[in-house]
Amino acid sequence: MSTRSFTVIENEWIVIADGTRLAARIWMPDGADADPVPAVFEFLPYRKRDGTSPRDESTYPVFAAAGIAGVRVDIRGSGESDGVIDGEYTELELANACELIAWIADQPWSNGSVGMMGISWGGFNCLQVAALQPPALKAVISIASTTDRYNDDIHYKNGTHLSAQLSWAATMLAYQSRAPDPEIVGDRWRDMWRERLENEPFFMEEWLTHQRRDGFWKHGSIGEDFSAVEVPSLVIAGWADGYRNTPLLAVEGMSDRAKALIGPWVHKYPHFAWPKPRADFHGEAIAFWNRWLRGEENGVENLPQARAYILEGPKPAPRRDVDPGFWISKDTWQRPEMQCFYVEAFGTLTEGLPIPHAPVHDVYLKSPLDTGTAAGEWFTLKPDAELAGDQRVDDAGSLTFQTGPLSAAHDFFGRPELTITLSSDAPVANLIARIVDIHPDGSATRVAFGVLNLTHRDGNGDPQPMQPGMRTQIRLLLDACGYRFKPGHRIRLSLSTAYWPMVLPSPTDAGLTLDIASLGLAMPKLGAHDTFEMKQPDNPDPLPTYIEHAPGKTERNVVRDMSANRTDYMIYEDTGLFEHPDTGLSTRQLRDETWSISPGDPLSMTGTSVWTCDMQRPGWSVRTVSTSRIACTETEWLISASVVAYEGETQVFEKTFPQKAIRRDLM
Repeated sequence: MSTRSFTVIENEWIVIADGTRLAARIWMPDGADADPVPAVFEFLPYRKRDGTSPRDESTYPVFAAAGIAGVRVDIRGSGESDGVIDGEYTELELANACELIAWIADQPWSNGSVGMMGISWGGFNCLQVAALQPPALKAVISIASTTDRYNDDIHYKNGTHLSAQLSWAATMLAYQSRAPDPEIVGDRWRDMWRERLENEPFFMEEWLTHQRRDGFWKHGSIGEDFSAVEVPSLVIAGWADGYRNTPLLAVEGMSDRAKALIGPWVHKYPHFAWPKPRADFHGEAIAFWNRWLRGEENGVENLPQARAYILEGPKPAPRRDVDPGFWISKDTWQRPEMQCFYVEAFGTLTEGLPIPHAPVHDVYLKSPLDTGTAAGEWFTLKPDAELAGDQRVDDAGSLTFQTGPLSAAHDFFGRPELTITLSSDAPVANLIARIVDIHPDGSATRVAFGVLNLTHRDGNGDPQPMQPGMRTQIRLLLDACGYRFKPGHRIRLSLSTAYWPMVLPSPTDAGLTLDIASLGLAMPKLGAHDTFEMKQPDNPDPLPTYIEHAPGKTERNVVRDMSANRTDYMIYEDTGLFEHPDTGLSTRQLRDETWSISPGDPLSMTGTSVWTCDMQRPGWSVRTVSTSRIACTETEWLISASVVAYEGETQVFEKTFPQKAIRRDLM
């Protein structure tokens, strides 16, 4: 295929109807005015000038060389765009996106067909915008996204409160506190910066006022009405990331309008993600765009509905560069046949259904509140300690059941399901279930997990307290997996009442009485499938190289102070100081985050996340330091935040979000 020359428009101002000036970076195929081209649009708050520039520069030049324009726009209040951000996926954001799509389609260089693409925030909003059906939007590619903002994002999961909610609020406070680049906006930069600093929200306040799945979360959740998304959608995720459910939910809800692709990856684009193997994202995307934005008859619509990488016993390790496994496809995705397991009288996990009317076999479980330190991050950016580690440390605080060594391979693809009858000590309690691969040497790899605030056992809209001592049957749907348990390995089910720091603790240190005779575990069989070889990226190292002034550093530590009876989980991330060779802009971000808890006192839990962000070029430098905190009482969440800004060595701004107490809603 011949390649087309192109021009990079470093910044173009797009003035929308309310007068706000939004900043766009555009990769334009040469000659598009005479020979109009389709365009791919991405709309993010992550700063095109520096935040996403490496990944943008790994993809949009390839699109432009294929005759597809790339239009990367900063959301209002981000990067060089005017105004102040007003939240996540708000009506204003989505309306602005629709207006921008119409603007793109109306340009003389456009053929009138627009695609929308993104990962994470951009993966979310491209599906949400598609549901609004702007006429020029013809297709979307959504990576690491969700169809259900309440249950499959970084806020809450089945009624449990994820620590990632504070981590992400801290991240957004840091991003939105940063200055625009004077090289783009000129002398206005100080006024724009101060407007952001004075008016930016602390997102955590709004999120914590919606602890149930109410209208706030239903807004933007396309699972409320899949039929609204009428355009073809390629939905991609990675097993090592928290957003692994979305591709299968999308094809279930959208049928032949959606295609699912799931690899072994963390929260990154598939052409540079880890663990390997990667996928030829550029080739996949260009074929997709050519089919739906140009009308090229290339057969993309005939791709299998679901393609996935089946992991084959990866070992938990400090870093996973390559995960063993194989690629499979299913022409049509259907809910899988389930392979059932129960716990027999001697505690072995055994294939089959629970014995009807078996005598009750009660076991009491109350995990230490620091059980979960091997869980890794909710969403993972690197294939290191952010991934779930060896599960033996968490299994020590859990109730575990396992099979004998398997005589044959067991292949699974889909969402496991646990049913069990239990009673609780308290009105609010959590249950966590994990599927674990026990290797012959005893090392333990987490395959899938699920969490449930038991007050949400019948749904997330109207939680009901548990009646202490009353037996209740619980159904817990775990996250999706694609996994082969090899011969000689064992399948383990691990149950706990804590999963800290990923899941914040209930208001009391509640224990559960579990009727093991009632336990049923259903594992989704892989079933009929084809195998294939996924094309690897043509460029094995697609990210651009920037000028390093200071190296990055990552540390993740768990400290158990036996004298103080306190466990600290500490995260330190330093991106290093790197200069863009074309703009001369150097940036650096440091994240210093600590979670603490006493293993027997849920009200001792605290979390603090401090971000330091530097921007500089010769003769100019700015810094922001943002701090976000959470603590709790039995009845309230306690949150606070602050932002301090510096120009050079001089402090120029300080703002405090005073501590706010927000009632805990059965959580």
